[in-house]
Amino acid sequence: MKAMVVFESMWGNTEKVAHAVAAGLAESMEVTTVDVSRAPTEAGAEFGVIVAGGPTHAFSMSRTRTRADAHDRGAPRGDAAVGLRDWLDRLPSQTHAQTVATFDTRVTTVRHLPGSAAKAAAKTARRHGYDRVGHPESFYVHDSEGPLLDGELARATAWGRDLGAAVTSTTAPS
Repeated sequence: MKAMVVFESMWGNTEKVAHAVAAGLAESMEVTTVDVSRAPTEAGAEFGVIVAGGPTHAFSMSRTRTRADAHDRGAPRGDAAVGLRDWLDRLPSQTHAQTVATFDTRVTTVRHLPGSAAKAAAKTARRHGYDRVGHPESFYVHDSEGPLLDGELARATAWGRDLGAAVTSTTAPS
């Protein structure tokens, strides 16, 4: 089985989390990591799980305007035209063999406020016919630009490892 980790990152923090998640998944399967602007809208049959993540902007997935705002503030990465929301909206709506797990990065000062890119992404993936594996997960940064809180990359690797174990245990022959 293979996994594809798709990420949107403006400041580099979500990309770091994506690579950490991929490292955890790689303990049990082959992993491809791709920026959302280059991600295929139809994953091949070789992929059993898709992990998708992006930053939480205004309590949900980014929008064209919030990405432009981030670039106006100096964000060095990301495509103003394509974010996680846009990529998910382009996925075909049908029953899919792949399962999806979602994560986001968010500012620690809003840890307990409602809204999460990971939860919104999970709902969108479900509407497109993907079953979920695991629960949407948030990883925390000090402020919009980062850095990630201490221990978040290790937590992301462990989450990826747990996802890999969950996926491989449900597909193992009896």
